[in-house]
Order: sequence, then C-alpha cells, then structure tokens
Amino acid sequence: MIKKISIAILVILVLIQFIPVEKNDSGDQQFNISNNYEIPGNVQTILKNACNDCHSNQTEYPWYSKIQPVGFWLNNHIQEGKGHLNFSEFTNRPLAYQNHKLEETIEMVEQNEMPIPSYTYLGLHPEANLSEGEKQEIIDWAKSQMAMLKATYPADSLVMRRRQ
Repeated sequence: MIKKISIAILVILVLIQFIPVEKNDSGDQQFNISNNYEIPGNVQTILKNACNDCHSNQTEYPWYSKIQPVGFWLNNHIQEGKGHLNFSEFTNRPLAYQNHKLEETIEMVEQNEMPIPSYTYLGLHPEANLSEGEKQEIIDWAKSQMAMLKATYPADSLVMRRRQ
C-alpha cells in the first residue's frame, strides 16, 4: 500500500512539472514609480535587490522556480506581493493611493516586515537582507517623496477615502 502511494505521489510530482506557470516579466514601465518620483541610485539598487522581484512587473526568477510545486508557490507569492504594492503600476493609481503606499513602505521597513523572512530563508537572496543603513535610506526616501507630494498637491487629494 505504501509503495503504491509513493509511486502515485512520484507520478504526480513528475506530471506537474509540465504545467506551465505564467512568468512575471512583462517589463511594462509605462506607470513605473521612477517616471514621476525621484529615486536616487542607492535607493534604486536597494529596491531592485530587495523589493522588485515581488513588487514590480519584472521578476528575476531563481533556478528553483522551474521545479513544481515550488514554482506555483513562488508565483502565488509574487501575485500577492504585486497585489499589495506594484512599483511598475505605481503612477497609474490615484495620488492618495501613492501617498498611502509610501507611508506603508515606511511602516513595513521600520517594523522589519519587509522583505519578508521567507524571501531570505536559507541564505536565499542575501542581497535583500537590508542593513540598518539601507532600511534608513528607504525610509528617508519614502518620507521625502511624501513631503514632495504634500508640497505639490492639495492635502485632500492625498487622503484615502473610506469605503462605505
């Protein structure tokens, strides 16, 4: 009985290798955050190394993403990340949303919630292990962008409306 179950599991694992996973590599930059916001080179590097794989339309996939079910899990993880924040679609959203996402970026980095631990487990993505200095660079950059929005636009245009 155990032998039959083991063979069935092995067959399933082999068969799922042939199920394609849609890749997140459109590269569409029409509404990229860098189109409307100043991003210094050091911050751009940090965002590329620690954020963009899950929060943009351009993921650099590791070799193990081709192995299922890991590829399915990664794809789901990327879709969830983009659902929360997508730097490639950032300027396609209302100003209040953009301001709110900058504020959330500050909170997530300050509270060590980003990048998420599973992204750096087992030495994976070591470049995403942010130093305290890198965290502060992201925080300072996001705060400066929020200040720019506040100085440029009316206050009521930067406030998220409550859903009713």
